[in-house]
Amino acid sequence: MPELSIQNIDRISRDISREEITFSHLLDELIDHVCCDVENEMQNGIAFEEAYKRVKKQIGARRIKEIQEETLFAVDTKYRKMKNLMKISGVAGTVMFGFAALFKIQHFPGAGILMTLGAFSLAFLFLPSALAVLWKESHSNKRLFLFISGFLAGILFILGTLFKIQHWPGAGTILAFAALSGLVFFVPALFAGRMSEQPDKAKKPVYFLGAVGTICFAAGMFFKMQHWPLATLLMAIGLILLGVLAFPWYTWLTWREEQHINPKFLFMVIASVAIAVPCGLINLNLQRNYNIGYNIHQGQQQNLSTTMQVNIQSYMNLYRDSDTYTVMEELHSRTGKLLDLIAGIQEKMVAESEGRPGMPALGPKQITNTEYGPVIDYNLLSKPMLTEPVRDFLLPECSSRKELTAAIEEYKILMSEMMKGRDIEAYKRLLDPAVFLPGSDKNGSGVSLMSGLHSLELMKNSLLTFESYLLSCLVTN
Repeated sequence: MPELSIQNIDRISRDISREEITFSHLLDELIDHVCCDVENEMQNGIAFEEAYKRVKKQIGARRIKEIQEETLFAVDTKYRKMKNLMKISGVAGTVMFGFAALFKIQHFPGAGILMTLGAFSLAFLFLPSALAVLWKESHSNKRLFLFISGFLAGILFILGTLFKIQHWPGAGTILAFAALSGLVFFVPALFAGRMSEQPDKAKKPVYFLGAVGTICFAAGMFFKMQHWPLATLLMAIGLILLGVLAFPWYTWLTWREEQHINPKFLFMVIASVAIAVPCGLINLNLQRNYNIGYNIHQGQQQNLSTTMQVNIQSYMNLYRDSDTYTVMEELHSRTGKLLDLIAGIQEKMVAESEGRPGMPALGPKQITNTEYGPVIDYNLLSKPMLTEPVRDFLLPECSSRKELTAAIEEYKILMSEMMKGRDIEAYKRLLDPAVFLPGSDKNGSGVSLMSGLHSLELMKNSLLTFESYLLSCLVTN
């Protein structure tokens, strides 16, 4: 019977030791068992390399690891309890999260409770038990940092997502720490581990590209959730590195190894392509589609403002010969001045967003002057989500906001004098700036340019509604 050399036995021992077998007796048994199988194969007259390759193929990629897991499950009570807790909490948390998403979409009651229970089950039961199981199976000090960073990133991401969906305070901070622990610690640690364990040097550049692509894509997703700039660029770079370079390269290298070409590998290839392509298309069109939908709504508000001004002018022309026309003209003039003031603030906001810091754009192309005031083409705004214009022009401490508030108060006093004997208090509330604009720096510092412009447009339409009512009152006196 052929016998293995010392070098052959050492190689088998090293390969099995890489599987991180923590039971010393089990390690010896597995080495002896594999050596015997290799010797049996060598009886057919084949060399050690071919015999060893056949034995590894018969055993499978994870069978040695599974043997240790089965042994631990049989002899270690604590491991068995943690393994069962990991399975139960993982399934229960995932199911609750899935139903919570369904309830949330359908607006069914109980969505918040289900989502909270699912998140806590995954964060405080599944992840800790999974960490304990991984440590029990490996006892690898080299992987301890990987396990801990993955645990922290996972628990922070789950809690941050829960807080974000439930609109609880602190969601952005939690997600920021999750991104930090995941992108700065977990992904690099995982990449370093894969590089040290990968004997094939040809695949090491692929893993590097995969790690960089994953970091870019995950960072882009985080930036997208936080509404930060460069989100689309980071996601696009990540998708290119993963979908165009790393994954096709890895597939080509693996395709040459016939033992990897199985239904599992083919499914992984097809599923990855099916996910990557829609993600890329969504990423390239999400921001643009969102803006277009918002722009339509903004344009409708502007059209309503123009229509109301046309109707008011027609009303004025109709009663030009009436006794109250002088008062009506005074009212219309005061309303026009207030509309011009609001339009001026809108122009300043657009000019700041289209210019450079400290240098507003002169005559921004996004604004066209018409007979009924300036009209903004929202499709041309290059930075619709910028928050600085609202901070600089619409917060209570801003000079433009103070000027607008003072002008509205003066307008309301004048209208009260004009309409003595008429109950106009309900209509005067339509002009309260606090109804439309941010009330403090804390609440308004994150308001985008689009939202600020929209609020001012609503304010203009409320003012025109108030004027229409006052004009009708003057005519019926």
